[in-house]
Amino acid sequence: MSTLALAGLLREAAPALEAALGAKLELDLAPTKALEARIRAGERADAAVLTAEAVAALSAEDVLDGMSARPLAHSRVGLAVKAGLPHPDISTVEALKRLLIETPSLCYSRAGASGIFFVGLIERLGIAAAVNAKAVVIPQGFTAERLLTGEAAIALQQISELMEVPGIEVVGPLPAGAQTVAVFSGAAFTGAGTRVLDAVTALCTPGALVAKGLEAP
Repeated sequence: MSTLALAGLLREAAPALEAALGAKLELDLAPTKALEARIRAGERADAAVLTAEAVAALSAEDVLDGMSARPLAHSRVGLAVKAGLPHPDISTVEALKRLLIETPSLCYSRAGASGIFFVGLIERLGIAAAVNAKAVVIPQGFTAERLLTGEAAIALQQISELMEVPGIEVVGPLPAGAQTVAVFSGAAFTGAGTRVLDAVTALCTPGALVAKGLEAP
């Protein structure tokens, strides 16, 4: 069970994982909040990749094996536009604020770590009402898909998630002062053993992470 932030890395590496494990691998990809709720409702797997906070909380509840927990990747929130369109200036907090006010439409995800951060950001900038009046807020999934349908002019999400949508271009990470670095960790479910988690950890090399818009912890 994995957050969408590592979806690209895990999908691409699935054949290698299956070869290493000698078994078919089932990937269950969803936002951390959605997975956390399902796990608390009783769903189980061999390993979970979630925000560090969610891993710590579920470890405290003995659902995940806290002794197996380990950081896997760091992720930043980015902004994207449809391929071929001009890249707006997001080099400063003021430039980003101006863009968010002037853009005709935008998309963010309600359940994702990036969306939760973005809600707090626009409130802090004092533009929440203006932004939400024209925002397409999706419950989960890839926000950049709304660029292709024309529903949104800009999309905000973890850079690794933006990169999973063909036909878009990542403008860059949000600027300092309007940025957060999410830490994604992995842990084995209590009693499941660490074979799957160990195989996933081995995939998370600095080069592999960077190629998917992530950073080494």
